[in-house]
Amino acid sequence: MAAAAAAAVGGQQPSQPELPASGLALDKAATAAHLKAALSRPDNRAGAEELQALLERVLSAERPLAAAAGGEDAAAAGGGGAEEEALEWCKCLLAGGGGYDEFCAAVRAYDPAALCGLVWTANFVAYRCRTCGISPCMSLCAECFHQGDHTGHDFNMFRSQAGGACDCGDSNVMRESGFCKRHQIKSSSNIPCVPKDLLMMSEFVLPRFIFCLIQYLREGYNEPAADGPSEKDLNKVLQLLEPQISFLEDLTKMGGAMRSVLTQVLTNQQNYKDLTSGLGENACVKKSHEKYLIALKSSGLTYPEDKLVYGVQEPSAGTSSLAVQGFVGATGTLGQVDSSDEDDQDGSQGLGKRKRVKLSSGTKDQSIMDVLKHKSFLEELLFWTIKYEFPQKMVTFLLNMLPDQEYKVAFTKTFVQHYAFIMKTLKKSHESDTMSNRIVHISVQLFSNEELARQVTEECQLLDIMVTVLLYMMESCLIKSELQDEENSLHVVVNCGEALLKNNTYWPLVSDFINILSHQSVAKRFLEDHGLLVTWMNFVSFFQGMNLNKRELNEHVEFESQTYYAAFAAELEACAQPMWGLLSHCKVRETQEYTRNVVRYCLEALQDWFDAINFVDEPAPNQVTFHLPLHRYYAMFLSKAVKCQELDLDSVLPDQEMLMKLMIHPLQIQASLAEIHSNMWVRNGLQIKGQAMTYVQSHFCNSMIDPDIYLLQVCASRLDPDYFISSVFERFKVVDLLTMASQHQNTVLDAEHERSMLEGALTFLVILLSLRLHLGMSDDEILRAEMVAQLCMNDRTHSSLLDLIIPENPNPKSGIIPGSYSFESVLSTVADFKAPVFEPGGSMQQGMYTPKAEVWDQEFDPVMVILRTVYRRDVQSAMDRYTAFLKQSGKFPGNPWPPYKKRTSLHPSYKGLMRLLHCKTLHIVLFTLLYKILMDHQNLSEHVLCMVLYLIELGLENSAEEESDEEASVSGPERCHDSWFPGSNLVSNMRHFINYVRVRVPETAPEVKRDSPASTSSDNLGSFQNSGTAQVFSLVAERRKKFQEIINRSSSEANQVVRPKTSSKWSAPGSAPQLTTAILEIKESILSLLIKLHHKLSGKQNSYYPPWLDDIEILIQPEIPKYSHGDGITAVERILLKAASQSRMNKRIIEEICRKVTPPVPPKKVTAAEKKTLDKEERRQKARERQQKLLAEFASRQKSFMETAMDVDSPENDIPMEITTAEPQVSEAVYDCVICGQSGPSSEDRPTGLVVLLQASSVLGQCRDNVEPKKLPITEEEQIYPWDTCAAVHDVRLSLLQRYFKDSSCLLAVSIGWEGGVYVQTCGHTLHIDCHKSYMESLRNDQVLQGFSVDKGEFTCPLCRQFANSVLPCYPGSNVENNPWQRPSNKSIQDLIKEVEELQGRPGAFPSETNLSKEMESVMKDIKNTTQKKYRDYSKTPGSPDNDFLFMYSVARTNLELELIHRGGNLCSGGASTAGKRSCLNQLFHVLALHMRLYSIDSEYNPWRKLTQLEEMNPQLGYEEQQPEVPILYHDVTSLLLIQILMMPQPLRKDHFTCIVKVLFTLLYTQALAELSVKCSEEDRSAWKHAGALKKSTCDAEKSYEVLLSFVISELSKGKLYHEEGTQECAMVNPIAWSPESMEKYLQDFCLPFLRITSLLQHHLFGEDLPSCQEEEEFSVLASCLGLLPTFYQTEHPFISASCLDWPVPAFDIITQWCFEIKSFTERHAEQGKALLIQESKWKLPHLLQLPENYNTIFQYYHRKTCSVCTKVPKDPAVCLVCGTFVCLKGLCCKQQSYCECVLHSQNCGAGTGIFLLINASVIIIIRGHRFCLWGSVYLDAHGEEDRDLRRGKPLYICKERYKVLEQQWISHTFDHINKRWGPHYNGL
Repeated sequence: MAAAAAAAVGGQQPSQPELPASGLALDKAATAAHLKAALSRPDNRAGAEELQALLERVLSAERPLAAAAGGEDAAAAGGGGAEEEALEWCKCLLAGGGGYDEFCAAVRAYDPAALCGLVWTANFVAYRCRTCGISPCMSLCAECFHQGDHTGHDFNMFRSQAGGACDCGDSNVMRESGFCKRHQIKSSSNIPCVPKDLLMMSEFVLPRFIFCLIQYLREGYNEPAADGPSEKDLNKVLQLLEPQISFLEDLTKMGGAMRSVLTQVLTNQQNYKDLTSGLGENACVKKSHEKYLIALKSSGLTYPEDKLVYGVQEPSAGTSSLAVQGFVGATGTLGQVDSSDEDDQDGSQGLGKRKRVKLSSGTKDQSIMDVLKHKSFLEELLFWTIKYEFPQKMVTFLLNMLPDQEYKVAFTKTFVQHYAFIMKTLKKSHESDTMSNRIVHISVQLFSNEELARQVTEECQLLDIMVTVLLYMMESCLIKSELQDEENSLHVVVNCGEALLKNNTYWPLVSDFINILSHQSVAKRFLEDHGLLVTWMNFVSFFQGMNLNKRELNEHVEFESQTYYAAFAAELEACAQPMWGLLSHCKVRETQEYTRNVVRYCLEALQDWFDAINFVDEPAPNQVTFHLPLHRYYAMFLSKAVKCQELDLDSVLPDQEMLMKLMIHPLQIQASLAEIHSNMWVRNGLQIKGQAMTYVQSHFCNSMIDPDIYLLQVCASRLDPDYFISSVFERFKVVDLLTMASQHQNTVLDAEHERSMLEGALTFLVILLSLRLHLGMSDDEILRAEMVAQLCMNDRTHSSLLDLIIPENPNPKSGIIPGSYSFESVLSTVADFKAPVFEPGGSMQQGMYTPKAEVWDQEFDPVMVILRTVYRRDVQSAMDRYTAFLKQSGKFPGNPWPPYKKRTSLHPSYKGLMRLLHCKTLHIVLFTLLYKILMDHQNLSEHVLCMVLYLIELGLENSAEEESDEEASVSGPERCHDSWFPGSNLVSNMRHFINYVRVRVPETAPEVKRDSPASTSSDNLGSFQNSGTAQVFSLVAERRKKFQEIINRSSSEANQVVRPKTSSKWSAPGSAPQLTTAILEIKESILSLLIKLHHKLSGKQNSYYPPWLDDIEILIQPEIPKYSHGDGITAVERILLKAASQSRMNKRIIEEICRKVTPPVPPKKVTAAEKKTLDKEERRQKARERQQKLLAEFASRQKSFMETAMDVDSPENDIPMEITTAEPQVSEAVYDCVICGQSGPSSEDRPTGLVVLLQASSVLGQCRDNVEPKKLPITEEEQIYPWDTCAAVHDVRLSLLQRYFKDSSCLLAVSIGWEGGVYVQTCGHTLHIDCHKSYMESLRNDQVLQGFSVDKGEFTCPLCRQFANSVLPCYPGSNVENNPWQRPSNKSIQDLIKEVEELQGRPGAFPSETNLSKEMESVMKDIKNTTQKKYRDYSKTPGSPDNDFLFMYSVARTNLELELIHRGGNLCSGGASTAGKRSCLNQLFHVLALHMRLYSIDSEYNPWRKLTQLEEMNPQLGYEEQQPEVPILYHDVTSLLLIQILMMPQPLRKDHFTCIVKVLFTLLYTQALAELSVKCSEEDRSAWKHAGALKKSTCDAEKSYEVLLSFVISELSKGKLYHEEGTQECAMVNPIAWSPESMEKYLQDFCLPFLRITSLLQHHLFGEDLPSCQEEEEFSVLASCLGLLPTFYQTEHPFISASCLDWPVPAFDIITQWCFEIKSFTERHAEQGKALLIQESKWKLPHLLQLPENYNTIFQYYHRKTCSVCTKVPKDPAVCLVCGTFVCLKGLCCKQQSYCECVLHSQNCGAGTGIFLLINASVIIIIRGHRFCLWGSVYLDAHGEEDRDLRRGKPLYICKERYKVLEQQWISHTFDHINKRWGPHYNGL
């Protein structure tokens, strides 16, 4: 049937074109049903034809694209409708007349969903579980991950970079135990068979549909003009096709049944042939076919101009089917292919660059090069996908099909077939990054599967294709190498400046290659195929010697090239990673053959390379390349061979000459490292330092420095040791330094670099001889050594350790996988975990690992540390930590030297390495250096001595078997004519005395003068004889000689003479002053030098006494802990002990030397000039020491200052910085100016000010009456409502008052500032205001300090650097402490009340225009501008003075309330709080009072009258004309207090203050009773009313709460207040059984907030201490402190709050008056009247939201949540931790008037302070005004560290301590002081 349909599809026979037009308009469903019925008949010929005709019409490809060509408008007009119509038809036809949705559901029922296969694009959040994964690329979608069981697994969440697909259910990639519940069922069994007719229509319709799509793609593609295809055109086509591709994508989601139909359609070759051949008469099809052929032309690797090579005949019909299977094309070979790109038509390539190098690829299979041929829809679809540069939709469609097995194989083969074409398109692409990601998105799904990769490798030559394609890709950017022989070099390298390398364009191909090499079966094929290995080595050699550095000798390089990034990345990714991949398959003995292959071709490539660069024996001077991948391949395979495959090393090593060549370049790198660190390359710019660091950096060291050192170790173990040692010193350019003479000439090195180069050479030798990484350490030992080295430098977090030791990138150096068992177990044995700690200064510590004590004691290895440090300072840091450990544990008090550590034993293959320690050359060098150090020659450091001793000790540790003492002693003297030392064993050479040495010195040297008289003296004969035995030593000559021998040996065999090039630089005649020969008398041996050195180091004569004379045992067990740590003296003792224990002769000689009382070292004749330099040195040294001392002292001072100034939250260790100096006899306060340093009082014309920070705050508004904080919502159901916050309650109250009462009176009845109140804080430092102005000027000119904005008045305190933005003037006058006003007077309360009233009545004239008053005005302006207008203006008439009045006293209220909160919400702790010490309330009060007295309150309206005077009742007051005033019982008492006090002239007298408090307390108490009466039930009320009435006549009725309560109730019940009570009232207040105790408690709680604020105020105004007390007695203590309690008060019987009352007028009268106001109000508005009586005063401390334990709960809910404003899912979601609002960070979608949403929210929610949790990063950001900072994270992983940006994706848990710190900083407003890194956000957050 399908065949019949296919035949019909061809469209040869015209099928009923006469169908009437109305046919289209017919009901689609009916047509579809009719067709389906027709096709279901056994003879369906007619039905098929009818369907074809319909599809022809519906799907004709002409309209839309013609429109597209005509321009966008046409497309929009005509195209859109037809497209949709066509899709509608298709849906109808597929469903065969039924509904499309039902059809989808029906098909889904047959889905055998064994695989998930969900495809995602970049930025999707997925999971990877290493425990369950077989392939490292395994990934799961969130749903499958959470449905599976991964508890305890090593998993992480990650953000997909390139996109991916879910592997759940695929047992090739992951273990079945990790499958989720849906995919565990092997479901093929229970899914019924698909009924035939369900998908019948699909089989007919889909081929046409896909063909139609391909037509579109063909039509839309135009061969690019010279400048490449314009992306706009391509995108336009793709936009048009969006619905079609989406339709296909939806089909794939219908499940397995539909996918198999699609697979049939896409892979059926017959269908494809019939439809696309372009033979029919349809012009449109023909045209598109031609376009297709043109597009195909450029798809091969060959280029049009190379066609002749092939003989371009089409392969005969017979071979065509094979060609696609195995690419077995015509076998013509390919000649010289010019690899210039076909679109390099700009001709630039011929200009500045050399013609690119041609390479011959004759052996390659031609089919890889050939033009593509397509045989199915799938192949052509992929072709267009590539042409259009991998549109996301197409990629997703192609990947969605992968769960179908048959499709997977077909698609993989197709992908491989197009691989070369992909590479070409990628190279030309402008968007190579996006394209790379999409390519990898596809390839990683295909190549991670080992079975599939193996199949494709066998059937499609995958490896050949990949290697060839990589080779071709790199060939496009080769240049001639300039290494060594610039003119004649034949070697080519990649040019690191080319875009291909710079932009990492090659990485998709390389990453695929690495991916397939991870499969054993594929890697084996690669290692067995000699042709491939040759090609690969050819590829690697392109990188050998790239990015060559030439040392700049004259001037600094103009342009620092940054190509080195590209070079290092390329070597790591393109060379090293494939190498690690291959190495991982060479682990067992059976794989020896592979290693032999690699090593063989590697050596061949190296030999070719040496020939190509014309290398003989000397490397070119002043050149270095860090890139030697061939050397490193060779080294790593050698190492593997010996370590795992038991290969005999010598069988894979080349001859001596090749070894000599091999060692040159790695050695050159080591010497260059020393040169770079000695600043010899400084003219090359910073980048050369960057290279030196990258070379040893943790991600690169395993692939770079380690193999280099290992290769040098191998060479050293096989070459002549004298040759090797002299080569080292020659490379390091310090040969001339190694002379006994005190002066020398160095032709190749400046004197200033000599010391560090010598240190470099010796350190290199120590590393070379003691490193065992590849010479016998096991994997676990390596891991342990690496870990110890990293931990010794610094404490490390778990993740940084993992990254340093097992970088994610290169395959790890051994079998250790990140997070594996061995890592964790080694970590727990060498390190202790330090949990994260918090300092009050606020710096956030992470959880760190620190070395255990025994690690410092036994395992600290300075050599490993030096090898692994990127920065030199890390070595110092490790030594400092080691020193600290020794001091702390009492092992060694002084400055220790690096300890000597015993090494793992050498693998037998490398035993030869130790010969270096036993060669005369090294011994001569050691002897010379010891002598020079002893004689104080210049340029020698402690470090040199340390390394010399280290080498001697290494020699003793690794000495050959015991030499027989006798024979050595007999023939000693006779034998030593020819050379310095008799043998080559260090143990015996140590005791050999050297008498005379002949040296070459400049004529100016002191040695020459000393020798001249000797020749004439009687000593004549002696000195002549000596000259015979004097030693001459030249390293260079030695090396030449050795090299000559080797060359001659090999050249006589090869019958050719190679003469070494004589390097000109050794014979530079006349360049230096004449050298003459002098003979020095030495008479020392190494042993005697060591003993003298001991004396010199200890500064005492005869300080060395052989320890074995006291205890002979010591020689038998020389490992004594006493010697393991210490300085140089210890080291010398240790060496002498080892020397003695190894040989009896040495022991005897040491004893002899010690017996001769050592004469002092012969004084050198010190010339005057030398004396001068010595003195200078000494003076310098002393100066340096003095400086150190000063600095240390300064640091400790600074530290102690910081402790006092900076700690904000810890009251204990605070030493208060007194603002004022309290001396009883001075009555005027004295201030120190921190800028000019003068002290003096503040005066009218030169005022002093306090440094303050003003900030708006809404913290108070967040208080609630509940102790439990609200929870952050994590489900849709949970919501946060802000109705119960303090700010909301106060807002409601104010608006309620404003509805019914006079506005001006309302604004005196409450305080504002709960939201947006201004908080003033100070660091306590003062300065002259004029000094401050000039300070600000200087800041304005100094643009560097831009952490803050000077234009906004911001600055940092000049002394303590605390952030500030204003200066608060200090009022001239008395000191708080000894205030003359404080003496208590004995006036009666009535007199005081009158005085108060009079004082308030005096208008406060503004003081004359003085500097002080100006400053007061300007600071008031600052205070106003600190907060937004909406937080200042509450009056109905904007700009009324009442507003300012309200605002000013509210500022005082805000500051008092906040201080109370900082003290924990009560005053129990008394005065010992930091807040009090550094408070500026006193100064602030002066400023506010000064301004408030400008607004006089009409005496009529002054509430003071209402409080203290009885008025005549006037019931006829006309309420009608205007709104009444606020009844006094509705007033907020604390606000009244502040108004009263601020209206008084300052300074205030204490007795006036007390008077005001007493009067207000009576009102407060009455309010408490009124509220109580409203809250209780009707019965309670009547009961109390009667009970109280009975006691009314008693003596202290006015001080009895029962009497007062009953009176209040009776007065209030006159109105309608208690009336329409009924039932709902009882529901409101849960009935409490009121007992006298509970009522007393209730009244006290009501009054406490007022008492606290008042006590604080008294404390600040009069400097009185606050008493501390228990919580239950807080009321009584504060009351007596405020003078409310009579002094004679007895404390026996229980305390009653009413006893504090002191009524100014008869209580019952005034209460009646107050209640009357309420009565008249409640007659009209009973409900509101009642509501206003209830004042919520018991606010609890504010809290941030409570966060869930596990971060994942937040992340999963919020990262997909839509924003309520823009209804999109934000790219950077954030949530406010104060109120839980969900916002878009940086989202332009929610921007309002140029403010982004977070900034806007921070203004609305926190008056400019916002605390946001960034969902995708787990960090918290703080917005403060116009600045923001990253605060850090409160979620830490199991190892106590943050995971910013969720990079590691490990599970995170809340860290309660951190969250507390954050909350503390929020409440105490100290974000600005504690967090240091602020930046401007420009409203963009």
